[in-house]
Amino acid sequence: MARLLRWAGLVLASVALLAAVAGWWGLRQFRAPGPLAEPRNYVVPRGGIEDIGQALWAAGIVSSSRDFMLAAWLTRRDGPLHAAELTFPAAASLEQVLDVLRRARPVQRRLTIAEGLTTGQVAALLERAEGLTGAVPAMAEGSVLPETYAYQWGETRAAVLARAQAAMAQALAELWAGRAANLPFTSTLQAVTLASIVERETGLAEERPRVAAVFVNRLRRGMKLQSDPTVVFAATGGAASMDRPISRADLDRDHPYNTYKIPGLPPGPIASPGREALRAVLHPPATEELFFVADGTGGHTFTRTEEEHNRAVRRWREIERARSGAATAPSTRSR
Repeated sequence: MARLLRWAGLVLASVALLAAVAGWWGLRQFRAPGPLAEPRNYVVPRGGIEDIGQALWAAGIVSSSRDFMLAAWLTRRDGPLHAAELTFPAAASLEQVLDVLRRARPVQRRLTIAEGLTTGQVAALLERAEGLTGAVPAMAEGSVLPETYAYQWGETRAAVLARAQAAMAQALAELWAGRAANLPFTSTLQAVTLASIVERETGLAEERPRVAAVFVNRLRRGMKLQSDPTVVFAATGGAASMDRPISRADLDRDHPYNTYKIPGLPPGPIASPGREALRAVLHPPATEELFFVADGTGGHTFTRTEEEHNRAVRRWREIERARSGAATAPSTRSR
């Protein structure tokens, strides 16, 4: 009996030693650096432990799908594994990989809608955005707020568009509530329409208020806006630009968006105005300026009278002649 007990004790000791060695080896494998050479964003697919393990092994994030599955099963009480685009650190161990799968936030991608884009350009941005799914819904011109929007892999284009439209509605409501008194327009649609024209007229942020003031002054006096971007919008069926100069036929075109022909504002926006363009038309500075023309530096010369404006136009034409050797019709507010 004593011999049997000694033998049983040796067996138990051996088992305990083997278990200790196995545990030590397993912990070492669990915390050993993985094969990933540098940090990487990876879209973890939906599925069970085996599917995820195979995918991570194929992507070079773990060195063994079998070790991953065993480690995931042994630590299953720590929580479920999430399917999302996640960032895995360089040389991530199985312990780190599982922590990422259970606790890390999905990668936040970014989509920037610039000021002055048309609905067609916004739709193209959404179509090209990597990771978005589904079709782009129809949208009204000027209905989205130009900003940078975060999204996650697998989110729908409709959801991102809805956020951009909600942001515009909120920004417009806030700015409209604090608008200046005695503006020559009475609806938020008209405000967005004028802001879209301002946005397309100048690429300089500091010029937006003065451009807005010119158009507000012209509206108050019953003068036509004579905005070239509206002519382009009319001539192209809603595009932001065209591959030729504006012609006399374009200026004479009978079209509800041609502000050389129609009085007042066109029936709707011609692009997506940003927050500052909206602010400019809702709080225009008090000026007497009625005209502006390109000055050759990327900005504009602003004037009060037609005589001053014509001098500015002549200067612009001289600059153009010096550049190209031929006279070129400038963008003006003189007709």
